[in-house]
Amino acid sequence: MSEELVPGTKESPQPPGPAPREGWKKGGRMLSVLLSVNVLLLACTLISSGAFNKVAVYDTDVFALLTAMMLLTTIWILFYLLRTSRRPDAVPYLDSHAGPIWLQGGLVLFGVCTLVMDVFKTGYYSSFYECQSAIKILHPIIQAIFVIVQTYFLWVSAKDCIHAHLDLTRCGLMFTLTTNLAIWMAAVVDESVHQAHSYSGNSSHARLTSEERVGSTAGEACPCNTTFCKIFKQGYFYLYPFNIEYSLFASTMVYVMWKNVGRLISSSHGHGHGHTPSPASFFRGTLFIGPVLGLLILVVGLGVFIIYEVQVSGDKSGTHQALILYYSFNVACLGLMTLVSLGGSIIYRFDQRTMDHHKNPTRTVDVALLMGAALGQYAISYYSIVAVVVGTPRDLLGGLNLSYSLLMIAQHTFQNIFIIESLHRGPPTVQGDTSNEPIHGLIYTNQDALQTLPAYPSTPRLVGSTSASPQEALTIISDPQRNWRRRCLKDISLFLLLCNVILWIMPAFGARPHFNNNLEVDFYGYSLWAAIVNICLPFGIFYRMHAVSSLLEVYVLS
Repeated sequence: MSEELVPGTKESPQPPGPAPREGWKKGGRMLSVLLSVNVLLLACTLISSGAFNKVAVYDTDVFALLTAMMLLTTIWILFYLLRTSRRPDAVPYLDSHAGPIWLQGGLVLFGVCTLVMDVFKTGYYSSFYECQSAIKILHPIIQAIFVIVQTYFLWVSAKDCIHAHLDLTRCGLMFTLTTNLAIWMAAVVDESVHQAHSYSGNSSHARLTSEERVGSTAGEACPCNTTFCKIFKQGYFYLYPFNIEYSLFASTMVYVMWKNVGRLISSSHGHGHGHTPSPASFFRGTLFIGPVLGLLILVVGLGVFIIYEVQVSGDKSGTHQALILYYSFNVACLGLMTLVSLGGSIIYRFDQRTMDHHKNPTRTVDVALLMGAALGQYAISYYSIVAVVVGTPRDLLGGLNLSYSLLMIAQHTFQNIFIIESLHRGPPTVQGDTSNEPIHGLIYTNQDALQTLPAYPSTPRLVGSTSASPQEALTIISDPQRNWRRRCLKDISLFLLLCNVILWIMPAFGARPHFNNNLEVDFYGYSLWAAIVNICLPFGIFYRMHAVSSLLEVYVLS
């Protein structure tokens, strides 16, 4: 991707001239990072300590810390919005690549689901408010306010390259990032403990619930016997995946804003990726094979997931068949995704587009998140491979488990190669002036020539260019082979996008074959295997949703 000069709302384009020099950023960044690290370590200590029932750290302590952090972050966001609205010169540049519309749309979607979760949590804790601390009811209310304010903030300010109060802004943005990461970790711990408790018949494997812990200290239990209380409790656990993704989406956008503080964007680069297609052209130019096959896999995957959940949660006699069905579907899906990703990389070998090496914080963080989040699934897969190869017995389920783990590694690898190479490609424009829409498939550098064009239909396929005079028209007509490659890349990106959606839905909403399949549990022991899965799986779940966002960008740019 390249960079574009996008002036602020009240700024006029600057005349060409020597670019101003950027100030030294290391000091302010170091200060904000140190602040973030210390606050995050404190939050992680409390949250992780609360996951063990023999440590005297309770949910109320975690809720109090998170509530205080969200209040401070909300106050700072309001201060930022007020300051930038009163000082038009505070944001002289906008980064056209930051906060693309699909990322903002995902943030709003997950934010709305988080608000619904906060309503459920408020209703759940209010069902037995007589024996609950007030902070448990206050926490979801403050979180709802925080989500509303932050979502608006990122919607209107995600592209800001602010040049006012740099150190204060960096510290505020990094504290906002820390708050989102702390919320993410708290949600992951609660969701993982809930899943571990549901899959383990031994209560010593899981943390005591809030009611049990309060009852052990206050001498009375907090019963959840009413129908509404049970609905609220189940509801907010099912909505945890959306809260987790919201926190990570917000963290990504805030980090890009932090990188853009004090940044100067040059206008010397010609093209950019920061564009949004019109609705009329969004689905144009595909072969429809990728979308149809992707939708078929999505529908079949939903059916497999429902059957798996019903059989696993019911009679244990159906668990073996459910696991075989689950692994068989995933082996087929991952195998197709691996082949398709490899095919996309091969197509790029024949692509004539140049690589884009311009500085782009958004692309840099996208690549880092793809590579880093994949490590979680890599770790689980390698642990499973060792358990299957070394352990016994060697049956059909073990073979499917081994194939699933190997294909998971291959799929992550080849998909990352395809996505990262796509993000580093220049846009699919042809040489010449790309700022004007083509007429009859032609692009002219001399606009005066457009007045003399006859009303001919679009005709094939002649590329003519001349550099003898700037007054002469340069006609560029798309190559049919290049057009075919672009259609294939669009189909590949849509197919991978839909497959990643179903592979996100399954683990995010409760599919845990890692615990239903006793092979790894027997090999490593429940405590060690539960720790591996609960630490690594959230990164694997985030990888799927971040891959969806990146593949949508790849589709738009193909």
